[in-house]
Amino acid sequence: MIDLLHAENQVHCVTNFQDLVSTPFNGEINAICWTRKLTGDFSEIVEKIDLRGNITVIEQEELHDLQLSEQGQLAREILLNDLMVLEAHGASPILNVINSYDRDDTYPFFPIDVYSFHVDRSPIPIDTFLCTYYGAPSEILPNSQGTKKVLIPEIRDGLKNLYHGTEDGFESFLSEHFFDLHYQAKPNAHPISLGVGHLWRLAVDHPGSQVPPCIHRAPKEKPGQNRLLLIC
Repeated sequence: MIDLLHAENQVHCVTNFQDLVSTPFNGEINAICWTRKLTGDFSEIVEKIDLRGNITVIEQEELHDLQLSEQGQLAREILLNDLMVLEAHGASPILNVINSYDRDDTYPFFPIDVYSFHVDRSPIPIDTFLCTYYGAPSEILPNSQGTKKVLIPEIRDGLKNLYHGTEDGFESFLSEHFFDLHYQAKPNAHPISLGVGHLWRLAVDHPGSQVPPCIHRAPKEKPGQNRLLLIC
């Protein structure tokens, strides 16, 4: 089960893939969840994949070739089916085993890596889909519980010290370097865990979007436990 106590009407839950992709975002709803209790041993797949760096992309051919137990085979069938239905929908899903993401220390007062609460932006209408099958799940933050970091006075002053152009170009500078995509959780905010096994569709900042983009972040990985994540 997902703890939606603090979702503030932001999340809408469905019971099948068709409803996941066809239910419109509306009003405060900018996250739609296909709630699922999956069968199979996804940890076996994580253990048998030949890791290649901190993030390993699993190709479908490699997934097919794994020698798995019966429970591992059940997990593989679910992964292949999720990839298939998302591709049929027109998405480009990627299946990753994640040890860790790169950390950003370019500006110590303003990291812009995926561990920071952020929104996704696209020049075309698109959604973000993701599912954690094994390991620590991602989190979302109700929009009312986050503040754009570029609007926080001390952070904005720090960014102005980095900028050497005209005043008129400052907002473009923030956008070009993706500073404007990041948020800081307010005091007493309650991030929402996306749980394990559920397939999510999150709203993206794009032209014509009728709802605010969904604020989310990657979790800090548990020591010794890689994540198995689908994202597109």
